[in-house]
Amino acid sequence: MKPEPKDKAEVDTTSFAPSDTAIVIVTYNRSHLLDRLLSSIQVMNPSPGHVVIIDNDSADDTHEIVAKHTIELAPTVIYQKLATNTGGSGGFHHGVKTAYELGASWIWMMDDDVEVIPDSLGKLGKWAARFQVIQGRRYDYDGSEFYWQYRISDRLAIPIPFAPSDFDITGYREMNSGCFEGMFIHREVVRRIGLPDPRFFIYWDDQLYGWLASKITTSVIVNEFVLRRTRDIRQLDLGVRHFNASSNGYRYYIMRNRAILKQYYRAHGVLFPAHFALGTVLTFAKEILRLVLVEKTIRGTSNLFKGLRDGRKIEIDKAWKPMAPLESTDHSNRLKNH
Repeated sequence: MKPEPKDKAEVDTTSFAPSDTAIVIVTYNRSHLLDRLLSSIQVMNPSPGHVVIIDNDSADDTHEIVAKHTIELAPTVIYQKLATNTGGSGGFHHGVKTAYELGASWIWMMDDDVEVIPDSLGKLGKWAARFQVIQGRRYDYDGSEFYWQYRISDRLAIPIPFAPSDFDITGYREMNSGCFEGMFIHREVVRRIGLPDPRFFIYWDDQLYGWLASKITTSVIVNEFVLRRTRDIRQLDLGVRHFNASSNGYRYYIMRNRAILKQYYRAHGVLFPAHFALGTVLTFAKEILRLVLVEKTIRGTSNLFKGLRDGRKIEIDKAWKPMAPLESTDHSNRLKNH
């Protein structure tokens, strides 16, 4: 299944309306962070039409926090508590599906450990007439400007760490990746590439989703600060770039999910096995460095090997299929009439 050609003229985005936006939040046992995020949404100007909250079966007081903000927030709040923890991938799968079925023209995805800048929706909206996939910038926990690796190597399927971090007079750079911590995407792109793949659980899911989107439209990161991280993460400061601490779960899925990426690349006819294998080796080496330099240990390496082992089962699964595009039925007026 090869990607559809780019067609920037297919959908009219010139009449951007903030009320046609649905913010999709995925949360899990971090009610204090969710509380802060929802408080920041409360003072947004302009504000979105809907806030969709996907709760990955939290055991804390997330439900009570949502109930409080459902009364306080101007946007309509849609709350779904899932029966099990489906990871970030499963959460965004359900959240984007819900926002799409509501008829939202624009879907803005984010985790629970950020807060929105009050005028952020207006900042993104001014780019909506030109682009259908927009990534804003964010401040890190300490207030510094976070650098996100917005370009990936098509053949290696890994981020390019030396992609330029500055912006020229245009105020944007083209990207071929994605980050669910702030991806702002038009419903037409969702229709054409399908929903986020829940099989990732965590990691590589948003990179792939952005890559798929970039195959059919021009995707950009814009020089607009729209989010601020609210959770401190241990990291090694390398100047513009950082090495963040990880976990055993992340290490496992980082390697296992390379197999899902490989299946997608194969389905789209762009798999170069030797290059992709090199990308996997480089990913493994990077995680070893992360362990040694940031976490000061080599314990956890076994999870990388377990991920590779279980990924092999996915690689050889001949019944495996990528996520399919959505039906072409137009729901674009539902949100206005909801």
